[in-house]
Amino acid sequence: MERTGQWVFSQEIPTDVIVEVGEANFNLHKFMLVAKSNYIRKLILDTKESDVNRINLSDIPGGPEMFEKAAKFCYGVNFEITVHNVAALRCAAEYLQMTDKYCDNNLASRTEDFLAQVALTSLSGALVVLKSCENLLPLAHDLNIIQRCVDIAGAKACVEANFPSRSPPNWWTEELTILDVAFFERIIVAMKARGAKALTIASAIITYTERSLRDLVRDHSGNNTRLMEPEDSDMRMHQRELLESIVTLLPAEKAAFPINFLCCLLRTAIFLRATSSCKNELEKRISAILEHVTVDDLLVLSFTYDGERLFDLESVRRIISGFMEKEKSVAVFKGGDFGDVCTTAMQRVAKTVDAYLGEIATFGDLSISKFNGIAILVHKGARKADDDLYRAVDIYLKAHPHLDEIEREKVCSVMDPLKLSHEARVHASQNKRLPVQIVLHALYFDQLKIRSGAADDTNNNMPEAMATRNQLQADVSLVKENEVLRTELLKMKMYIADIQKTTTSTQGTSASHKGSLKKTTFFSSVSKTLGKFNPFKHGSKDTSNIVDDAALDLTKPRRRRFSIS
Repeated sequence: MERTGQWVFSQEIPTDVIVEVGEANFNLHKFMLVAKSNYIRKLILDTKESDVNRINLSDIPGGPEMFEKAAKFCYGVNFEITVHNVAALRCAAEYLQMTDKYCDNNLASRTEDFLAQVALTSLSGALVVLKSCENLLPLAHDLNIIQRCVDIAGAKACVEANFPSRSPPNWWTEELTILDVAFFERIIVAMKARGAKALTIASAIITYTERSLRDLVRDHSGNNTRLMEPEDSDMRMHQRELLESIVTLLPAEKAAFPINFLCCLLRTAIFLRATSSCKNELEKRISAILEHVTVDDLLVLSFTYDGERLFDLESVRRIISGFMEKEKSVAVFKGGDFGDVCTTAMQRVAKTVDAYLGEIATFGDLSISKFNGIAILVHKGARKADDDLYRAVDIYLKAHPHLDEIEREKVCSVMDPLKLSHEARVHASQNKRLPVQIVLHALYFDQLKIRSGAADDTNNNMPEAMATRNQLQADVSLVKENEVLRTELLKMKMYIADIQKTTTSTQGTSASHKGSLKKTTFFSSVSKTLGKFNPFKHGSKDTSNIVDDAALDLTKPRRRRFSIS
């Protein structure tokens, strides 16, 4: 009564009907309502009651506010139609059947005139009207209000993208951020149909994403308290659906988006546990332009928002692997061998990956398999020198001091000691964290360079490196054989010394008549033992060069063993 008492012109005539709209009650006059609303007229006429004094219109579009304006129109009271309420008024007029069919110049035609002459003449007006339609479905769709707003907004957005009418030039992208993702998607589709460029579409999507997922895409500090929401909360589910919808809108051109934006989207998808198809699409797009990636971009993918722990590194591994497969396909298509091809893009990616490994190597929960799994994805030919990879390996060994020798050798297996620069080899030769084998390789390579008189060159080609490696392996094998022979000789000396000790102890306890026998037994045993090493056992028995101090009977030579005294 307080609301309607201000504009109901005839208070001396008592009201005869109460209209209920939600929790609001309107005391009105039947004859004023039925004059312009065919819906209320039918309710009164079709009722079986003799006197209708209460009507429920709780399901009217726009609720009590829109019914109040419609009632004012019935009473002839002026009110303002704006871009914010015109769609709701149009739907309310349709619901109440306030059309020109029942009364000339009725509310429906008034709102249609405002839409055509005011609201839909500008991009901002069309977007505001479209935003107001979110709570007016499906009636707003049936009245074609939504489609008209989408067409007008799409056309004017394309014009603004090509010929900006105000500053900054991309102001129109900010206007689109007020929309729900379903309406935003319809405008993007309309712009594509009108031939909008991929960069124009990308600009609108980037702005919309940064506004809609501000705490996930733009905030990298981890200090936002909203990140503490549980995974199954309504907000997280809404964000997940929003992200998946945005990914489906990405234009086909792979280079339309900056790679840092794609990395932020992928990190958000991992955090929100988006579908596999959503993450795979983002990974493919990043792989296609991986040569433009920076270490910071890869780190965005690798760490949680608080920066305290690593994400699952499988996405990074698949991205690098996809890039290498793409380069391999290009090389095969051009008729070359992938092993011989080393493009500038591959060299750039290799350098970035090595620097990235150096950044994540400090984390104790990074396993050897994950570290090596990323390092070996880069083709060896893409690294002209392994200095950056050696730095990452050294950082990993320093951050994991409890590794045994075998584990340290496994970590170092990803790099080639022969492809280190002179400064890196000098550092490696003094690095106590490295396995002995790696240190020996570095030292031996320097010795070979000095011996051959060749100047140190960090850009050694692969044939020279392979030849040096083969020579090194042959020399190492020879050293091992020498060690085995030295060990066998030492064992034989110890065996002979043991026999001599045994003979000496026996001589002290035996009688003199066994002296000659004991002496013969000693030389006989020694001869039998050393006879196995007779150099003439399988060859010539020419003894012309053997000189004996005792006189020999040349006519009847004695048969004797060739022994060494």
